[in-house]
Amino acid sequence: MARRYDSRTTIFSPEGRLYQVEYAMEAIGHAGTCLGILANDGIVLAAERRNTSKLLDEVFASEKIYKLNDDMACSVAGITSDANVLTNELRVIAQRYMFQYGESIPCEQLVCWLCDIKQAYTQYGGKRPFGVSVLYMGWDKHYGFQLYQSDPSGNYGGWKATCIGNNSSAAVAILKQDYKEGEMTVAEALPLAIKVMSKTLDTTKLATEKLELATLTRKDNKTVISILPAPEVEVLIKKYEEEEAKAEAARKEKEKAAKS
Repeated sequence: MARRYDSRTTIFSPEGRLYQVEYAMEAIGHAGTCLGILANDGIVLAAERRNTSKLLDEVFASEKIYKLNDDMACSVAGITSDANVLTNELRVIAQRYMFQYGESIPCEQLVCWLCDIKQAYTQYGGKRPFGVSVLYMGWDKHYGFQLYQSDPSGNYGGWKATCIGNNSSAAVAILKQDYKEGEMTVAEALPLAIKVMSKTLDTTKLATEKLELATLTRKDNKTVISILPAPEVEVLIKKYEEEEAKAEAARKEKEKAAKS
């Protein structure tokens, strides 16, 4: 049945579905995992790097986390070439607003304007939806720290913690369990991000080259966006592994005591 209605984005199926948009969302389900956690004093973004060949030149390797302006950054899951087009558009919108009004664009306004473009690509013939979901982290004077997610349909929403990409449902389940609303700091959110990524990535052991971590905080009335260097990520991973080993040992000890 779907085959008759999925040739164009402009055709509704009898059930009222736009199959091409759903297929675009399905493509994101197979992309590298991206995770966002909102804390009291900042935001943490974590992203999985899929292409980690030793032959890649680090200078030209495409990053997973993009800085948009002084107060916002984003992470993408999906087709990288589509993501490059959208991040460039986001930067242009942000700079245009800065030029006109002399201040940073409010976070939600930037997200909304990009989603209008995304939505247009689902409504007009001869175009295909962008195969990209985006996680945005930012700060503005109106609402403080904010975390948003947008998908290929042009929908967006604000989140306290969320995940896009591969195994996102498993990651969201862990976040629901471990996220403490109104209590978390960036220092607590970083280990949680490591925990979620280690349990959802399709690797037996978490490695620094597979992971990119970024934080957004405020210092001296300025927004600071920093991508964590590999040694700092390595320290976080080791700390998590040590805690996991202790928990495993304690569990085995408990089982042994219960048997005896």
